[in-house]
Amino acid sequence: MNLQWLQGLGALGVRLGKMVAVILLIAIFNFMLVRAAPGDPALVMAGQSGATDEAFLKRVRAEYGLDQPMPTQLATYLGKVVRLDLGYSHRQQRTVLSAILERLPATLLLTLSAFAISLVGGVVLGSLAGVRAGKLSDTLISLIALVIYATPVFWLGLMLVLLFSVQLGWLPAFGYETIGVTMSTWAGIVDKLRHLALPAFTLGMLYLAIYARLMRSSIIEVSHQDYVKTARAKGASDGRILWRHMLRNALLPVVTMAGVQAGTLIGGSVVIETVFAWPGLGRLTYDAVLQRDYQVMLGVFLVLSVLVIFFNWLTDLLYRVIDPRIKAA
Repeated sequence: MNLQWLQGLGALGVRLGKMVAVILLIAIFNFMLVRAAPGDPALVMAGQSGATDEAFLKRVRAEYGLDQPMPTQLATYLGKVVRLDLGYSHRQQRTVLSAILERLPATLLLTLSAFAISLVGGVVLGSLAGVRAGKLSDTLISLIALVIYATPVFWLGLMLVLLFSVQLGWLPAFGYETIGVTMSTWAGIVDKLRHLALPAFTLGMLYLAIYARLMRSSIIEVSHQDYVKTARAKGASDGRILWRHMLRNALLPVVTMAGVQAGTLIGGSVVIETVFAWPGLGRLTYDAVLQRDYQVMLGVFLVLSVLVIFFNWLTDLLYRVIDPRIKAA
């Protein structure tokens, strides 16, 4: 028992070491990428401060180490990252970390809601299409999934706004909450959910279509396995066969795809947050790119990378829950 505990602790240490190494490599890559962009960061910061004379530019370069060789700048940046110092944004007049922490909850709420919608909806619809393969319901689900997959996500979002906000008036079109109105706790939660509905549904639709098609194929493949045929020969009902024998094995390819696409989902939130004026990291990144706020860009890229690695780690844990025979590294 103690040996197993030590082995598990060692595997966890190796996994954490790999995650830290990957984060450092991503930080180096992001730094080199942003530094390779055209333009002088000192000139941008000086312009934001309203002074562009040569003496001020020289002082800014010395203050931020921009007059140092690139390896020295990189070492300084990595040292700050280790201390969770992501720099200072002259454009926002605050630290980058505080700006990110202010926007992070909105992005997590949006991406996790979209992930839940896409995964649950995709598994349910894909299972239904798989067990009824070749029938009318299978054809309809496959056709709807194909149409959603072929529709650009920003276009789908705009059409949903026109239908549910402009035409029907059921849901708010933009923002995170109603501004300037005092609400009770419950009314505030309902208000946020109403604002969340359209962006989360839009972001989740693309991945729902992918998971539904993948789940359908997986269910059809599993239905031909010997243990499923044995369960049918014993007289088990269709519902019991699906729930007890097919669903767990059919879920593994979907979970694999969901883990791989975690980064795409977070990246897709940039477009959705822009369309729906959602105050998350996507909007912060968009504004930082337009304003050439290099410090914010570096900070957001790093945090998003950490989130992607964290979601992949959760995927590995989910493997173990679905199939205990698979050991999480």
